[in-house]
Amino acid sequence: MIKTVTMNPAVDKTLEIDNFRIGAVNRISSIRLDAGGKGINVSKTIKALGGSSLATGILAGSNGEYIKSYLDHLGIDNDFLFLKGETRTNIKIVDKLKGTNTDINEPGADLSAEELSLMEKKVFAEINSDSILVLSGSIPVNVPKSIYKEWTERGKKSGARVLLDSDGELLREGIKAEPYLVKPNINELERLLGRKLGSREEIVKAAKNLLETGAEIVVVSLGADGAVFVNRSKAIYAQGLMVDVRSTVGAGDAMVGAFALALQRGYSFERAVTLSVAASAANVATNGTQPPVLEEILRYEGQVRFSYVK
Repeated sequence: MIKTVTMNPAVDKTLEIDNFRIGAVNRISSIRLDAGGKGINVSKTIKALGGSSLATGILAGSNGEYIKSYLDHLGIDNDFLFLKGETRTNIKIVDKLKGTNTDINEPGADLSAEELSLMEKKVFAEINSDSILVLSGSIPVNVPKSIYKEWTERGKKSGARVLLDSDGELLREGIKAEPYLVKPNINELERLLGRKLGSREEIVKAAKNLLETGAEIVVVSLGADGAVFVNRSKAIYAQGLMVDVRSTVGAGDAMVGAFALALQRGYSFERAVTLSVAASAANVATNGTQPPVLEEILRYEGQVRFSYVK
């Protein structure tokens, strides 16, 4: 079983605005709504690839009901904790003329100690040695930044492989628990290290250094420049694919979803690389944060080129 955890989900409201200008009246050319949040996006990609997962997390209010119905419609199993209040709405502004994507994200609601305990029970229900547990994204503002570290430790005690995709203190604390896979993007990795990484060789070296913290696999997404994948026996650089960019939101989540499914299916490291890069590219080529399409993922996979790095 693959279980994805989204502690801070959102309704993603994507607005297309040509020639978006700060401090001026802007006209919206199109609007779309999607169920969002990093773990939810991971589950959407797994479903698109013909796999299954259980999405869990925290929902509230009419936005929460919308997200649940959205996942139900896609056929994604889910078990969310419903609370009082309202799930946040995140605004995504896409300007095709300027080629920009702007995110305006709400912080999310507070969570009591009792509610956090209830959430933890859902996270670890039926987790065992056959499980892959995906911990990704932000958390409610008053939840301890050590939460992913604590949950990684507990997941590992149950025999699960834990995949961690987070930023800042969540990432810094989480890697101390030695998750199976860590997936920062280049900006998150640079923030973690406190310095810029100017070359591909530096990025590969930094990824290998993360293995020394206990992770088995490190994936560093580089946006349009591709991604670096490192395990204990090899390092691979995969080139980015040329696609018609419609939305960059969720590209890293698609990569995590594809890699999680590849792990579950026992694919080779190389196949996991090509599938992950293809899923990310297909996600970028879709509007809003809707999931990529299987046929497009497979088409892009045939275009992925990678090389081994010493």
